[in-house]
Amino acid sequence: MENRSEMVNRRQQNLFVIASPDEIDKIRRAETSSQAGAIAGAKAAAVAAVASAIPTVAAVRMFPWAKANLNYTAQALIISSASIAAFFITADKTILQGARRNTEAQLKKAQQDSK
Repeated sequence: MENRSEMVNRRQQNLFVIASPDEIDKIRRAETSSQAGAIAGAKAAAVAAVASAIPTVAAVRMFPWAKANLNYTAQALIISSASIAAFFITADKTILQGARRNTEAQLKKAQQDSK
């Protein structure tokens, strides 16, 4: 039993894998598309966070109930929560949209290659 384990360990140490050129291209495309998706998501999310903060500030500062019952800390917390939620929702949607677009492009390419 010990000899068998030793043989398996030796085999695992001597193994190496060489990726095919097609595999390397797939890895590069995946890295590029995920980086582009993250950048696009961050840009869209930043705009959404600011765009959601402005009406939230107006609502918290202008509504009589909010002015009377919420101190500045509570108002800041509400504004921050709205901005953060808008940021993450928009980033997620943008990144998923990019991933969906890439998947559809790969599917179309595979269909064209099979014809």
